[in-house]
Amino acid sequence: MTNVRPKAEGQSDEDEVPDGGWGWVLVGALFVSTSLVFGLMRSLGIFFVEFVQYFEESAQAISWISSTGLAAQQFFSPLGAALCNAYDARVVVMTGGCLAGLGLILASQATCLVHLYLTMGLISGLGWGLVFTPMVATVMANFTRRRALVLGVGFSSIGLSSFAFNPLFQLLVETYAWRGALLILGALSLNIVPCGALIRPRRRSKAPAKLDSESGSSRAAVLRRVSSYLELSLLLERPYVTYTLAVTLLNVGYFVPYFHLVAHSRQAGFSEYQAAFVMSAAGATDILGRVASGWFSDLGHFRSIHLLTVWTALAGVFIMLLPVSSSAGSYAALMAISLFYGFCSGALTSLVFAVVPMIVGVERVMGALGLLQLIESGAGLLGTPLSGLLKDITGNYMASFVVAGGFLVLGSLTIATLPHYFSCKEPPPPQRRSLDEKDEGLHPELEQMHSSPSDPNHRGVNEVSSNPQECVG
Repeated sequence: MTNVRPKAEGQSDEDEVPDGGWGWVLVGALFVSTSLVFGLMRSLGIFFVEFVQYFEESAQAISWISSTGLAAQQFFSPLGAALCNAYDARVVVMTGGCLAGLGLILASQATCLVHLYLTMGLISGLGWGLVFTPMVATVMANFTRRRALVLGVGFSSIGLSSFAFNPLFQLLVETYAWRGALLILGALSLNIVPCGALIRPRRRSKAPAKLDSESGSSRAAVLRRVSSYLELSLLLERPYVTYTLAVTLLNVGYFVPYFHLVAHSRQAGFSEYQAAFVMSAAGATDILGRVASGWFSDLGHFRSIHLLTVWTALAGVFIMLLPVSSSAGSYAALMAISLFYGFCSGALTSLVFAVVPMIVGVERVMGALGLLQLIESGAGLLGTPLSGLLKDITGNYMASFVVAGGFLVLGSLTIATLPHYFSCKEPPPPQRRSLDEKDEGLHPELEQMHSSPSDPNHRGVNEVSSNPQECVG
């Protein structure tokens, strides 16, 4: 794994990528790190009510804390992907773990909302962005046939941590107040650092490849190199743009229940622990949904993109039904809808990332995930504050959840516009060199950079590390 050789002609992805071995260790690292990123992020709704009471601000203003963190995580994902391509995934993930913990520790000393925006939002969000994309791409580089299943297993920690974190955070807040609770969460987040250390470092040559002095000194060469790291040419491909738009739409409403369902349950008249347990129950079925969805998708009975559409639409419908179920004060009805919502939301998450290699090819998945997270960051930034604004206007969360669910349904309809969507068979995977051909059309100068493979000072743009397997080392 330390030296990634070009694939021989006629060699399949299954032959090149071993489904197992050290990859299962990396699945364990993904399991822990995602629980400390999205599992923690999902459970921050416990602090929502505390922040409203302490800072005496509106629901919309408090919602910007979580939205800033989510948007920062997604916005900085391309940075994490580019740094991984240019340097080493191990160092990037370990740095991200340090920043994630530092942001929460500093947030425990906040005296105003701006401090929370900068610490829980910007600093921790930057750390989360440096962790998530490299870890996901590293795991996918180690699996081919069981890719959806291993992602489901790795992401199941989000549901498990949601189930455990909600009552735990409520206990920490009651015991140590919100400042002490955030301090403990900051220390807990530092466990991401050893997860990053499990990534095998990439072996480097003694004399790093460099561009020649003429091209290396030009601004165009630098821009081409940056474009290569970020895989910007994907933005010119219709399937990727369509899929990114669909994920962006569903991302507007996806996180709304995790930030506002606890507050809605409290407003409906349920106790603090009853409200926290609603999210815990959704987290429990979320675990089942992630693993079951990944396992069923890998059976090959249905195309993954079709299953993703179904789970996304169902999740949107159940989000709309959440406030309806509690309108009559029935805790059982609210719990039932939360269980169904948790299963569907977990099921779609396993497939969102597993579909990406089918659209762009596994060799470009690192940059594709980074750009996907960057583009959907705007939706994550606006989704929760929009929900809070609707609550401030209407006085309840009915409109908030209906609008949030509508965005997921709209996202599922957008997925149906992908090329070859209505085909019963998977379309042929993208050709390995399609990116080079596209770049040659856009940047004729690249032909000169690829034309001298015997020159030790020349290195093609895509040879830098567009293959996510190099991040595995």
